[in-house]
Amino acid sequence: MNQQKRRFFVALLPPQPIQDYANEIKQHFAEQYASRAAQKSPPHITLQAPFEWSMDEIDTLRQSLSEFAIAQTPIPISLSGFSAFVPRVIYINVLRTPALLDLHQALIAHMETALGIVDQKAKQRPFAPHMTVAFRDLSKQNFRAAWPEFRHRSLEFEFLALHLTLLLHNGQRWNSYENFPLASSTSTPLRTD
Repeated sequence: MNQQKRRFFVALLPPQPIQDYANEIKQHFAEQYASRAAQKSPPHITLQAPFEWSMDEIDTLRQSLSEFAIAQTPIPISLSGFSAFVPRVIYINVLRTPALLDLHQALIAHMETALGIVDQKAKQRPFAPHMTVAFRDLSKQNFRAAWPEFRHRSLEFEFLALHLTLLLHNGQRWNSYENFPLASSTSTPLRTD
């Protein structure tokens, strides 16, 4: 029996060309502003914050996410410019559309009722969808230097989110563990390992 608990979170990942663009920006922050923490995960929009789950119960988690995802429809996602959580986080702004807000709220409710996973912090603040490019290890001084460069920088992307992604922390970084197709995108979960 493997009672070891591992850390997971659930997110929407953009298509590869958008991931490549976001990774280039993360690399710029690493090289110019000594901020590398954002490189420890693929570009993503967090829907369910990190939680611990036993690997013995991974099939329960996978089945529950699969059932949830198949009941949802693919949703359009719009990325527009950059924003910040002053004084340490710079991110690609994700527009708060009704479809995205509804998906987030439905997932949070599902995780709590079906799996007993509750994020108390998320319950106390509004959902602020974003795609982080620099955080945590971005010093206040480097934030002040970087923010003028990105504050008015143009960025416009749109994509259709076709699946939820379960990410697993391997002790060093976050990796995609499994994709769960939203309703009409396909009918079987896609393992990414």
